[in-house]
Amino acid sequence: MSGTHEIKSEKILVKDIFSNMWFRVPEYQRPYVWGDDQIDDLLDDLVFALNEKPDQDYFLGSFVYQSKRAGSSPGQKFDENDLLDGQQRMTTLFLLFACIRDLSANPDLKDACQKAIFQKGNNFDGVPERSRIIFAIRPEVQDFVDNHIKLECGTDEEAALETLITKSPDPSVKNMAHAILKIRRVLNALIKDTNNKFELSDFYSFIRKNVLLIYVATENLDDAFRLFTILNDRGMPLRNSDILKSTNLGALAEDSDKERYAKLWEEAEGELGDDFDRFLNHIRTILLKEKARLNLLDEFEHKIYNPKEKEKTTGLLKKPTLSKGKETFKVVERYLKHYNQLLGEDNYKETGNSFEFDNLIQIMLIGLPSSDWLPPLMRFIDCFGHQRILEFLKKLDNQLSSDWIAQYSPTARIERMNNIIRAIEAGNDANHLLDQIKPFEFDEDGFNRAINSAVYGRRFTRYLLLKLDYLYADHSQRMSLNYLSVEHVLPQNPSANSQWLKDFTNDQREQWTHRLGNLVLITTKKNTSQGNLDFAEKKVRYFQKRISTCPNSLRVLQNQKWTIVELVANHNAVINRLKDHYGF
Repeated sequence: MSGTHEIKSEKILVKDIFSNMWFRVPEYQRPYVWGDDQIDDLLDDLVFALNEKPDQDYFLGSFVYQSKRAGSSPGQKFDENDLLDGQQRMTTLFLLFACIRDLSANPDLKDACQKAIFQKGNNFDGVPERSRIIFAIRPEVQDFVDNHIKLECGTDEEAALETLITKSPDPSVKNMAHAILKIRRVLNALIKDTNNKFELSDFYSFIRKNVLLIYVATENLDDAFRLFTILNDRGMPLRNSDILKSTNLGALAEDSDKERYAKLWEEAEGELGDDFDRFLNHIRTILLKEKARLNLLDEFEHKIYNPKEKEKTTGLLKKPTLSKGKETFKVVERYLKHYNQLLGEDNYKETGNSFEFDNLIQIMLIGLPSSDWLPPLMRFIDCFGHQRILEFLKKLDNQLSSDWIAQYSPTARIERMNNIIRAIEAGNDANHLLDQIKPFEFDEDGFNRAINSAVYGRRFTRYLLLKLDYLYADHSQRMSLNYLSVEHVLPQNPSANSQWLKDFTNDQREQWTHRLGNLVLITTKKNTSQGNLDFAEKKVRYFQKRISTCPNSLRVLQNQKWTIVELVANHNAVINRLKDHYGF
């Protein structure tokens, strides 16, 4: 670069990133945090692009870095780039290449992956030994990379990786170890799937030659941070929804229509704020009934208005789902009414003079990992109104939550929701849908295994406790769901002289402390120093006034003591209550 304040931005293929560039994750960066959902989405999108568009480029996103010349920092011998944004994505590619290397028997592929990960030193030519990405965030992270990424067969050590997930104190190490095992499971499943011709060599080649990113780079750290802030906080001046509005207003012939629908759109944006784009994505899902692969604007332009895909049965281009202009605005207006009705906490009269429907909506909004349930619910009310809508909502909630708890991937969960939309559109009325089509399929075994295990710390635990409060609640009034957190009745670390150690053996505490029957919801406005009190005192000084709105917690508090007998009895009670509700 000619000057420290010069900013460069350009698209770049993965092969050039992992052949010609060197990266450092600096000390101030956050840990590697990607989990199953993000990895599932990345791999699913890459495999989809490989299968459906093998000759087209696939855009993976952007990354921001500060270019640092050799000698600019003490001990820096070579040019390298400090990653400010894009660490999660770049690290996952790094891990993916290591997994492909170790799962492949092809020596050329193994060698190619290794060169993308690590440059072997050559004293004769003055070539230094270097890792493609150096992790300066923690020494433990670089040690993990040296042992499990850089070394061939490092990702094969699954037992060691499992140990690191449970024992390592470093979050990056835990998450990287988990990511490797997740990637290997996905790749192995693809390799073994006889319905698909999946080859690791084809997959690796596609990623290298077809996947591209956009980089933004500068040598000045302040400029780099400013770019990172702009890209992540302020966003671009025009959103996809702004361009979508302009395109559809331009297709209107009457000025009165333009004025009316511009006002409708702008008022919806003002009311929904950041949720407006999500609302438009829900409409996209209803229309297409498939997982989004493009940005919102491109989904409407290339899949709804001017489809580029062909029907598998006829080989002809798919017909447009919607036309630009008045037809689009009418659809938006119709579903905006449904959306506001469903989420407005004003369904009391329509659902039997009860707040049961509104209470469940709030629990789903707070507790579920996504809003993928909203498109089928919006489509249901559009087709059938409020006919049996509470029953439908319960089954819809049970479907998405049980799939999530049984560890179905985000893609699989979305496909379940899309199948329900298809079933709604095939039904004559709500009775036909719920009594004859019966679009719900539950994984009873997976759900039961999950809820019977030690659940504390799992993402779904708070949701299950919210669900129990819902099941024990009096729905003549709204539930209060603010400032709630998960609390142990039998504490995790009881005092040495406490009654807890007399009432529970070490084995019983190890087996039962983190299971559902020992957990309740309380307000977060609490004095945590009193959490280890004995049960009788804890009821008075700790729980009082902190669970007045939590019906399940109040039920637990009615016990006069809390020994293994009460804990096991409560565990069985809540498990059975959940199983009854889910129909298992």
